[in-house]
Amino acid sequence: MRSPGRELLIVALAAVAIVGAGLEGDGRWLHWLAKPLTTVLIAAIAWRALPAHDAGYRRAVLAGMALSCIGDIALMLPMDAFVPGLIAFLLAHVCYIVAFRAGVRGGRGLAGAALLLGAFACGNLVALWPHLPGDMRVPVLAYVVVLAVMAILALARHWARPALHGAARSSTAWAAGGAVLFVASDCLLAWDRFGGGLPMASLLVLSTYYAAQYGIARSVVRPA
Repeated sequence: MRSPGRELLIVALAAVAIVGAGLEGDGRWLHWLAKPLTTVLIAAIAWRALPAHDAGYRRAVLAGMALSCIGDIALMLPMDAFVPGLIAFLLAHVCYIVAFRAGVRGGRGLAGAALLLGAFACGNLVALWPHLPGDMRVPVLAYVVVLAVMAILALARHWARPALHGAARSSTAWAAGGAVLFVASDCLLAWDRFGGGLPMASLLVLSTYYAAQYGIARSVVRPA
């Protein structure tokens, strides 16, 4: 069941997190508070979804969002905790893989998703590779592989013909959209951190990130 008030609050907190990311000094606390809180409120959509997808799917999604919240906190610490944050998000994607893999079988949907996401991931990684510090190449490579597998499975579930048993088309559409947006957000984050910076990086990275998490949380709901 959707709650317009809750969703407006999510949008408002996301905006505060984005604006707060550009503040210095005492104003920075707005970002520290709003960034993980927005993720928690998005996770509440999955927690309270009625009627819901199967219990295992919900648990895997909630575990992924809990790990994402840990990653949120790590990435905004005043010290450099990028690697712990990377690990937290890698584990979050493993949880999403557990959720999305159920019922996926070989076929044109899986092959098409693997071709599309694999080509994009490889091309982006090849372009980014010269900018990566030597000690970050293996962690980033591992992360890209896990992220790509997550997105491939989400797209394959939605493109499956016939449709997956027990999975509503609206659910698979939300999951696929969320997964693709997660890929976009992480690519933007990587280019901002390693590629020399991006204009309006906080707006681009966080807006796509929260939209991705929202899509995955909405995929838990099974229409009555």
